[in-house]
Amino acid sequence: MLACAPGGAPPDEATSSAETGVREGGPAPVEWAIAIHGGAGTIPKDMAGELRQAYVEALRQALRSGADALAGGETALDVCESVVRAMEDDPLFNAGRGAVFNHEGEHELDASIMDGRDLSAGAVGAVRTVRHPVTLARRVMEETGHVLLVADGAEAFADAMGVERVDNAFFDTDRRREALERKLEEERAAAGGAGAGEAEEQGTVGCTARDVHGDLAAATSTGGLTAKRFGRIGDTPIVGAGTYADNRTAALSGTGKGEEFIRHAVAYAIAQRMALLGESLADAQRVLVHDVLPDDGGVIGVDSRGAIAWAFNTPGMYRGAADSAGRFEVAIWEEAEPSEE
Repeated sequence: MLACAPGGAPPDEATSSAETGVREGGPAPVEWAIAIHGGAGTIPKDMAGELRQAYVEALRQALRSGADALAGGETALDVCESVVRAMEDDPLFNAGRGAVFNHEGEHELDASIMDGRDLSAGAVGAVRTVRHPVTLARRVMEETGHVLLVADGAEAFADAMGVERVDNAFFDTDRRREALERKLEEERAAAGGAGAGEAEEQGTVGCTARDVHGDLAAATSTGGLTAKRFGRIGDTPIVGAGTYADNRTAALSGTGKGEEFIRHAVAYAIAQRMALLGESLADAQRVLVHDVLPDDGGVIGVDSRGAIAWAFNTPGMYRGAADSAGRFEVAIWEEAEPSEE
């Protein structure tokens, strides 16, 4: 693939890759573009047909709502928040309702949002009673001089903002409780000398968008890792690690083992490779995901001209992309799912 000019502009040659998700056209930018994800990891291809279809439909619904809003002139920031809110309400995804359990059998949620116009950002970590953590993250961005609030402080801020609250048990699902029981059993087996079990999907949801005004935004939300301990927080609320947006380069959202995304400042590093080395979004993602990260995650993004790209080094990643040129697709493994028609 040809390198692009600084700022992430696509090359003159049209390119297409199912592996990275990039489909770059001519020199003119699209009017709007959106990419979403619902987590990456070991997603078995023999999953029950009903569950697979449920994921496909959930991705399509989230993608369609965001695409329609962008086409109607809504801002990238508003769209990223609304799409992530919807995915937080879907028990299929590890965010909001459907979040994984920590080691004590409860839920601690993280989220962040970033505005590419001026690098404004807000994030929350380890919140326990906020129905939509991404909305509280936006309140941090707009109503405080801070970027990240966590735990009891974030809960107190939620009181002050009047955001919707729920009991911690609201986030429970049978599927996530079974995952916790498996994980705890693996820990007991490992303590007795047995090997660990298979890795499960890394659940996180995210949205990146370019609006008709040419502005970028990104948002990410997660329940973290199953059986996490000691108030662990991953990359999702760390700006520059799991979330980043800058109108000069790209909007990015990651999913995977958060500690590695933090160590390598993955989202920021992608944007900086674009700005300083003149790499395309797809090329910069490829370097970070395939050459830097261990086999545990992926990244989606939209660049300043509306080119969409993703990269992942796991067997699968729930994802989708749409733009004003007519693209609309969702995928779990290598190939896109059949169209709605």
